[in-house]
Amino acid sequence: MKKRKSLYRLLACVSLVFILYALVKNYWIDPGAAGFLSRKTGLKRELNLPVWLNVMYVHVGFACLAMASGLINFSNRMFEKSRRFHRFNGYVYLVSVLLVVLTSGYMAPYATGGKISSMGFNALNLIWLFVTMTALIQIKRKRIDRHRNWMIRSYAFCFTNLLIHLITSLVHQGFGMVYATSYTIGLYGSIALLIVIPEIIIRTNRTEKNELIP
Repeated sequence: MKKRKSLYRLLACVSLVFILYALVKNYWIDPGAAGFLSRKTGLKRELNLPVWLNVMYVHVGFACLAMASGLINFSNRMFEKSRRFHRFNGYVYLVSVLLVVLTSGYMAPYATGGKISSMGFNALNLIWLFVTMTALIQIKRKRIDRHRNWMIRSYAFCFTNLLIHLITSLVHQGFGMVYATSYTIGLYGSIALLIVIPEIIIRTNRTEKNELIP
C-alpha cells in the first residue's frame, strides 16, 4: 500500500510539473510555436498558421485536462469520497481524449519527419481511442478491475509528448542524428513504451494482489 502511495505521489509530481510546463510554454513563452515550427522542413502540405495554432491551443489544453482528470481518478481517496464525482470526472477525461485525438488528427499531416511520422501519429490516435473506449465499455459492464487496467493503458498515452521529446533529445543530442529522424524515432519509440509499460504495471499490481491473498 505504501509503495502504491509513493508511486502515485511521483506520478502526481511528474504530471503537475509537465502540465505547468506545457501551459506556460505554449500559451505564454512561445504562443506562436516558433521554436517547434522551425523544426518542420519540407512540408508537402501548406500550413495555415492561424488555423494550426488554434488547433494546437485546443490540443494542448485538453491534453493537460486529460492528464489532470486521469490523475485525479486514480486516487482511491477521491473514489471513496465521491463516486459521482469519479464518474463525472471520467467523462471529462473521455471528452478530453476525444478532442486530443481529433486535433492530433488535423495536425498529423504536418508532423515533423514527414509521412512516416504522420502515419505513426494516426496509429497512436487509433490505439489511444480504442483502449479508452474499451475502458468505458468495461465499467459499463461493471468489470471494475478490467476497467482500471484499461484506464492504466489509456492514461499512459497522456505522456506521449513527454516521451517523444525525451527520446528525440537523447537521439538528436546524444547520437548526433538530424532532428527530423530523431523525432520519428522518438515517436515510434514512445508508442512501443506506451504499450509495454502499462502491461508491466498491470502485471506487477496483479502479482502484489495475489501475494496478499492467503
